[in-house]
Amino acid sequence: MRLFLLPVLSLSFACVAQEGGNPFAGLQAQQVATGFKFTEGPVWLKAGYWLFSDIPANRIYKLVPGGKAEVWRADSGQSNGLTLDREGRLVACEHHNRRVSRTEADGTITVLAETLGGKRFNSPNDATVRRDGIVFFTDPTYGLDRRLKELPSKGVYMVKPGSEPVVLFRDFDMPNGIVFSPDERYLYVADTPRGHVRRFDASPDGSLVGGQVFARMPNPDGIRVDIKGNLYVASKDGVTIFAPSGKQLGVISCPEVPANCAFGGKDGRTMLITARKGVYTVRLPIPGIVP
Repeated sequence: MRLFLLPVLSLSFACVAQEGGNPFAGLQAQQVATGFKFTEGPVWLKAGYWLFSDIPANRIYKLVPGGKAEVWRADSGQSNGLTLDREGRLVACEHHNRRVSRTEADGTITVLAETLGGKRFNSPNDATVRRDGIVFFTDPTYGLDRRLKELPSKGVYMVKPGSEPVVLFRDFDMPNGIVFSPDERYLYVADTPRGHVRRFDASPDGSLVGGQVFARMPNPDGIRVDIKGNLYVASKDGVTIFAPSGKQLGVISCPEVPANCAFGGKDGRTMLITARKGVYTVRLPIPGIVP
């Protein structure tokens, strides 16, 4: 596969953000690498680089700002969503292996969730880790042969490392992106075919109540929040930004359709957007929540 590194354009061009007093106006993502098959699951590591998935290529790539993408893991289990636990270990949703895994400091892999009541998960898609270390993840059927489906539903689950997974909610067509609000009072979950993101009240024990529609857009995918609680939703429209009230604040335009996004960089104000065959960056006015 040929990967092409593109120069990062100046901030003044990449982020025109002061039109009419709206700091989110005119945001444009700029391509920094291309030549992939289908990019997903970006995450920033404190060591100073990004990781992201290329699902069909069965790889996880490493991207140092200003550098070129290099293969970080050659056999990823067709990983999709990536995040970090509170110890900085990589948590991956593996499509092909139908599990959620954790990469230890020595490089070995620990399986966190693979079955529920003896039945294999569908195709874990995305995950978020609460401050107490509990992993919350979505399990649609993307990429799964229907003949191999064992669970009757497509839901949201949680797993405390070392314990069995627990089902939290099943009322979804295809649960996708998942993220907590900064104070962890709310859990946001995208349901792609239904074209909306729902917001649940999250209890300390992990149980969810509510689930009202928070925002609507075509084919919502990966989601993230900034330190102010604004929600960023990757979809056909670009990356749409919503205030905690649900008011739309702006849209980050992207030449390709975004699948996911993540905050990173030294100040938390750089966003990496995974979009089909490319990856893009944009500078933002507010720092985001970095795992």
